[in-house]
Order: sequence, then C-alpha cells, then structure tokens
Amino acid sequence: MDFDPHCSQKFEEKTHSANWFAKKFNYFTLLPNLSKAESLHLLGRFAKITRNVKCAHDEMEILSAAFEILSIPKNIEGHILEAGCFKGGSAAKFSILAKMLNRKLYLFDSFEGLPENSENHDTDIVGDRLPACLECQYCKEGKEYLCENGVYQGGTYKGSLDEVKNNIETYGEFAVCNYVKGYFEDTISKFTENIAFAYLDVDLASSTRTCLKYIYPLLSKGGTIMSQDGYIPLVVNVFNDNDFWQNEVGVPKPTIEGLGSRKIITITKR
Repeated sequence: MDFDPHCSQKFEEKTHSANWFAKKFNYFTLLPNLSKAESLHLLGRFAKITRNVKCAHDEMEILSAAFEILSIPKNIEGHILEAGCFKGGSAAKFSILAKMLNRKLYLFDSFEGLPENSENHDTDIVGDRLPACLECQYCKEGKEYLCENGVYQGGTYKGSLDEVKNNIETYGEFAVCNYVKGYFEDTISKFTENIAFAYLDVDLASSTRTCLKYIYPLLSKGGTIMSQDGYIPLVVNVFNDNDFWQNEVGVPKPTIEGLGSRKIITITKR
C-alpha cells in the first residue's frame, strides 16, 4: 500500500503496535528526518498512548500530522498548536514531536466538552452517520448505534484539564506543554505567538471559524494548518466559504488540500 500522508483508516486495537505499523506501512523510511531506530521508538510511544488513553482520532490521522510536523523546515519559526484535546491522547503524541523539534506545544480547550450549540449535524460528506457521543453508557459498551445523544451536542467529548495533564505527564513530554483553558473565542483570539503547525479537532463549524480566523494570520509562511474534521459537511462549508476568508480572515481563500474528499484537510501558507 502506498502511503498517503493525508488519508485516514480505521484499525483494530490489536494492530496498535509499533512493529505492526512499521511492517505494514514501512514507516522506517516514511517518517521524515528520522532514523529507523528513532521511527520505531516514536511509533512505540504512540502505540502505548493509543492503548492507554481514550482517543477521538485513529492512528493514521496522527501519523499524517506527524509526517507534516517532522517535515517542517528548521527555519520556519513558530510553535505547535492543538485546538481540541479531548482526553489528551493526541496532545501527548504532539508533545513528543514538539520536544524532538525543540518547539513549544500550546493546547487550547475548554476542558469542559463542546460548547452549547444549535448546529444540525447528521451525516458526513459521503452520507454515513457521524460519530456518537462516546460518553453515554451505550457508547461505553460499544453499542454506539444505540446512542441517543445529539451529534456534537454541548458537553460531549469532555476531558478535564487534570485528566489531560495526567495523560501527558504519564505518556508524553509535559515540560513542552502550555495549557490554555476556555472557549476559543476567549482564548485563541488573544494568542499572539507565531505558529508553525496547528491541528484542529473541534467538530463544530462555529469553532472552526474562530480557529481559522485567529490562527491563520499567526501561521508562519510555510507553516501548516491541519483539520481532522474534513468529513463534517458544516465544517467543509466554512473552509470553502470565500466571503469568510476575505472578510473575516482578511485573505483570499488559500489552497486547501483534500477539501470535500478527505477527512484530513490541510492548508500550507504560501
């Protein structure tokens, strides 16, 4: 199988091992700027996090992000940023990459779940039902098809600040992390640091608008914004809105790879 750094696939838990990924996808040579030993060590740490922390991403999504992060030229200034942390699984993985590259990691989340909203989400861009809440008893028992909670309703996908910190301290690199608690409109809007890479896992169209509005102007030339929400129609509409880019972000709509066809979509600032 040829490697597409922007694809996304589901894997059974039994495949969450460094050796499986290394053999299946030959990541020894596909992770940029790493030796075989470094690649295997990184995959092993990622696999351990996946086994022990409840994650809202699959392994391919984070490996896609790792591919981008490890490809950032050293002369591109800025930090790594994640918007939407859930339980801290992806944040722990990003913290490992941040330490490897001597960059800081900024983590933005309410740590109280998604904000209350009136967005009407139902199916994804290919017509499949969007994910269940993951928190109710049905979801915990693996019966997501019985979940009666609204998709992306307020309070779902909650990970407390203490829970996220504990998972990063246990499995990641705590010292590189900066935690910013609050809703994006109150936090990212006040951020002023340069950004080399930003990862958005925010689910809502409103949150996506806020993140793009304030993050894109801070993105260094050559830096990348990646969203794992490219399968959500209302989010796709935000990325595809020419008026939003021109009037709220202040730039023409940039080239957006994968828009409307992939779960993972990326913008590289030119």
